[in-house]
Amino acid sequence: MNNQPTTSLIQLEIDGCIARVSLARSEKYNALNIQMITELIEVFQWTSENSVGTTGKLASDDGTPYLRVLTLTGQGKHFCAGADINMMRDAGANTPEENRRDSERLDALFNGLWSHPCFTIGLVQGVALGGGAGLIACLDHVICNPKAKIALSEGKLGILPAVIGPYVYRRMGSANFRRHAMLAGRMDTSEALRIGMIDSVSEDGEADSSKIISEVLSTGPCAVTAAKELTLGFDRWSENDESLRLWTLDFTSRMRGSQEGQEGLSSFLEKRSANWKPEE
Repeated sequence: MNNQPTTSLIQLEIDGCIARVSLARSEKYNALNIQMITELIEVFQWTSENSVGTTGKLASDDGTPYLRVLTLTGQGKHFCAGADINMMRDAGANTPEENRRDSERLDALFNGLWSHPCFTIGLVQGVALGGGAGLIACLDHVICNPKAKIALSEGKLGILPAVIGPYVYRRMGSANFRRHAMLAGRMDTSEALRIGMIDSVSEDGEADSSKIISEVLSTGPCAVTAAKELTLGFDRWSENDESLRLWTLDFTSRMRGSQEGQEGLSSFLEKRSANWKPEE
């Protein structure tokens, strides 16, 4: 994998088939400024292009593993305090066109994470406010420190979490999104777990993350990516039930006939490990 993005506010470490991404602006509580947002977009795009889900291959011609898992962390006391205060201040003086461009940049960030072909895991400590909560909502599995706090805090500034809204809405559901967008207060981990904003609470997030990664690596990597496609198909389905059933039949036929599907079925019948499973 060549041409890894050069970044200063984002740390990217490649560990075999795992991309470890870290927000590295701890002195500002990892608040999102334009540079950090741009670097994250580049990192998510590069890791997506070099994933098994995109290439359809476990490794490149030189044997370098393609990516299957992406972890996201924040350095320092806090995961992410949301938008940088200076960026928010500038927004008040910007033209509508300039604010629209800023919103498009944020949309590229969140959609790039939400649609990422890898299985994505977040480890959250301290606060995750506004855009930080948006990042959480885009992840496949979120592990929180027991003392972490999450908020859709935009309402306190007289605005709303519109750009992150589609992802948070999918995460917590309509009624919970509406209520938390209006209250804009900080929720603790028990509330976040109850409404589905996070997936687990742990004092040792790294250990829990390792267990999840081991589970993911035993699953067909293209199946992981296709699961996101399948879910999106259900989310967006607007035709009748019969056409939905037919679509699922086509989807299943495609998966069974794929190279990965054939390998999975063959390994099961031959009582051996599939070629995507790490050696123990």
